[in-house]
Amino acid sequence: MTIAVGDRLPAATFKTMTESGVVALTTDEVFAGKTVAFFAVPGAFTPGCSKTHLPGYLANREAILAKGVDTIACTAVNDAFVMDAWSKAHGADGKILFLADGSADFARAVGLTLDLSAGGLGLRSQRWSMLVKDGVVTELMLEEKPGTIELTGGACMLGKL
Repeated sequence: MTIAVGDRLPAATFKTMTESGVVALTTDEVFAGKTVAFFAVPGAFTPGCSKTHLPGYLANREAILAKGVDTIACTAVNDAFVMDAWSKAHGADGKILFLADGSADFARAVGLTLDLSAGGLGLRSQRWSMLVKDGVVTELMLEEKPGTIELTGGACMLGKL
């Protein structure tokens, strides 16, 4: 079942990199009492994710935060080391919270997986964005066509605020 507007995010644990190394963050730690602009990409360092999706959130970061968003967070079915390297490669370290969903547990729990095994990428997350207030989804945008970033980018999120 795919998550929908009005649903509470399922309990899950992500991994993220800190100065002390990899740490676990639960959905409660990330979302409780906060407004979070949350987006998913099929994979760090992939072309659309690196050239358009992540840069769109970076370009709109200040405007998104000015609209009352506490945190901008990104997830992908990658490990915390890859997510950390990707954030640093794009100058996003400390600007966006990178949440590794290495085994696709969260993507499965919200019903937003994408099987890219034919291309050698395995099970990934679909490309989506959501606005989450205190753990509840208030906006959900899901790309309808693979390889496009028309409904889920930073400018689209800004328009929903």
